[in-house]
Amino acid sequence: MLRRFISYYRPHVKLFALDMFASFLISALGMMYPIITNRMLNDLIPNREYKSIIFAGVLVLGLYIVRFFLRYFVQYFGHVVGVRMQAQMRNELFSHLQKLPYSYYDTNETGKIMSRLTNDLFEVSELAHHGPENLLISGIMVVWSFLYLMTIDVYLTLIVFAAVPFLVVVTLLSRKKMRAAFSERRAATAEINAATESSISGIRVTKAFVAREEEKRKFSKGNDHFVASSHAAYRAMAMFFSSTSFITDVFNVVLLIAGGIFLYNGSINFGEYSTFIVSVNLFISPVMTLVNFSEQFQNGATGFRRFLEVMDTPPEEDAPDAVPLTNVRGEIVFSHVDFSYEESNEVLRDLSFTVGVGEKLALVGPSGGGKTTVCHLIPRFYRPTGGEILIDGTPISRLTTDSLRRSIGIVQQDVFLFSGSFRDNIRYGRPDATEEEIVAAAKAANIHDYILSLEGGYDTEIGERGVKLSGGQKQRLSIARVFLKNPPILILDEATSALDNTTEMLIQRALDRLCEGRTTIVVAHRLSTVKNADRIAVVQKGGISEIGTHEELMKRDGGVYRSLYAAQFTDGTLPEFVETALS
Repeated sequence: MLRRFISYYRPHVKLFALDMFASFLISALGMMYPIITNRMLNDLIPNREYKSIIFAGVLVLGLYIVRFFLRYFVQYFGHVVGVRMQAQMRNELFSHLQKLPYSYYDTNETGKIMSRLTNDLFEVSELAHHGPENLLISGIMVVWSFLYLMTIDVYLTLIVFAAVPFLVVVTLLSRKKMRAAFSERRAATAEINAATESSISGIRVTKAFVAREEEKRKFSKGNDHFVASSHAAYRAMAMFFSSTSFITDVFNVVLLIAGGIFLYNGSINFGEYSTFIVSVNLFISPVMTLVNFSEQFQNGATGFRRFLEVMDTPPEEDAPDAVPLTNVRGEIVFSHVDFSYEESNEVLRDLSFTVGVGEKLALVGPSGGGKTTVCHLIPRFYRPTGGEILIDGTPISRLTTDSLRRSIGIVQQDVFLFSGSFRDNIRYGRPDATEEEIVAAAKAANIHDYILSLEGGYDTEIGERGVKLSGGQKQRLSIARVFLKNPPILILDEATSALDNTTEMLIQRALDRLCEGRTTIVVAHRLSTVKNADRIAVVQKGGISEIGTHEELMKRDGGVYRSLYAAQFTDGTLPEFVETALS
């Protein structure tokens, strides 16, 4: 892990080297004060060298001014290095998130992912900046101050230094407990972020169901977890710092007693003893800095570890011999396909069917039968656990992911729109589209006139996830997006099921135009919308029980499709044998 962390310094090595050099000079200048103090106490003051005393004071002031600028440089450019590393990691993490499979997002909440992008990487940035500086400055100061104290009195220095091993032992004993406690607190913070993101995203549903107390309960659960984990973390930290502070207090007691005895015995004079008192802080302070640094190290290391957990999650990858999908005709073949989201929950079993070039196949049947799963498998959002899917005779496992998905357009019931303008959302899949192409797509989707009725036209902001639009407007905007993409294969997954009849008719006309000349798979519960499909397949229990045209399926006495269709236009009651077949 350390090697991977250090690798992020490479792009900023020049600025980092200057930062470290400035830190080195700060340490060197810090040693000048006790040296000059020793000279004044033992030479200049006893000999009443007035001018030299003034000169020494001015020299110290000048050194402090130089150190002021050096500290400014370290504080500013050191943080710049940390922020640039943070930005680099954030870019890599965001890019990696784009490559992760659907299954990753099935098990990881958005708020927790956001916590890794923000809170965790901030702690990593702080460690990247302060860590090397603290280690360098404090390390040099400990060594130099120790050597300098040895020149004053070897035995007194060794007595004081004897307390250091106790400090190291306490650090090692407390370190493991602190790491575990802060890791737990980090997880609790992510839980709060996830609850907040979920609650804010669903605020309209919360208000509609007057469920604010339930949301408060869920948030409080995460908040209580954070408080409890924080108590544990700070309890470990309190024990750590109180113990280490006690040992440093012992430093002073040892120095007071031993120094007094040495002074009494004449082993050192008063000037040397005074210098030692002043100088010993140059030894104790960096030791305490190194000790205190452990908290920041724990936070930063935990954040970097959580960053690596995501980065080490395997992304979607193309096969070594993958080829781009070109000159797409649009034939789709499912050959003995099996699929399960979990080993114990098989969704598709030995599913086989073919969709011809330019054909429109409708998938109908009960919820949970596998219709949407079929739609997810074609663009390889998930991979079959058995069998294979072919497009134009080539298994999709041997096609590059990008070329496959560029050839497929998807319109779903749950439309996702991005914050921005109408223009931004229409050209989302084709940023280089011309204005004429954007307008043509909007006209084909029956939303152009509505857009022009707005004051801002195509530059009008639609709000977060299109909150300013009705359901029909959102759907038409998503259809315009697909029109502009112009894919040879089209998937319509419950595209109109959430709309009223009037809006559905308007959008259905746009969808009919969209389907022209494309291989289309339609998933629908309203059977009236798919009766004109070239073929209709009844999907249930992970397989196809019936397939044919509307007329063919309606002629089957006791057929499932015929019973489903009749039920939608009568009282909604299904025959007993159909209920049994679907259950």
